[in-house]
Amino acid sequence: MVQANYGKPLFTKAEISKRVGELGDRISKDYKGEDLIMVCVMTGAYMFFADLTRVVRIPVVVDYLGVSSFGSRAKAKGAVRISSDLNQNIEGKHVLVVEDIVNSGLTMDYVKKNLLSREPRSLKVCTLLDKVEKRRANFQPDYVGFTIPNRYVVGYGLDYQDQYRNLPYIAVLGEE
Repeated sequence: MVQANYGKPLFTKAEISKRVGELGDRISKDYKGEDLIMVCVMTGAYMFFADLTRVVRIPVVVDYLGVSSFGSRAKAKGAVRISSDLNQNIEGKHVLVVEDIVNSGLTMDYVKKNLLSREPRSLKVCTLLDKVEKRRANFQPDYVGFTIPNRYVVGYGLDYQDQYRNLPYIAVLGEE
């Protein structure tokens, strides 16, 4: 596989693996002695979520949450909905939402408010990528893998028109 065909590499497989390990260590320490439900925001976070759950060294329950917008106009306004809900009752539980990328923060702000209404014991968000320059909501993730510039990225679960999710690295699309 030739990396240049997909864009300029931003983070290699090795860099991602190292950072995921560091996040796993921190999460393991922060929740030591606690039960934790880790929630994957589908679909983009699946690869990050799988790797992260493997390096967290405490017992976890995994669940999945589908989130979608109501089309391109609604997406620009931050209109989102839960398209596939959790199977777990999170009331009174520690919950860690795992996301691939936080751009405007509008989606994660909605998800966080929705899940907080279910009265978890605690609720935090872990994102692999944080695009602070695009932030429109007053939202800050609790755990951040990498802060990135305002570029369109693909790979490691992130897509462009449902392609490139399977790349083992993260690339800036269209930049060589």
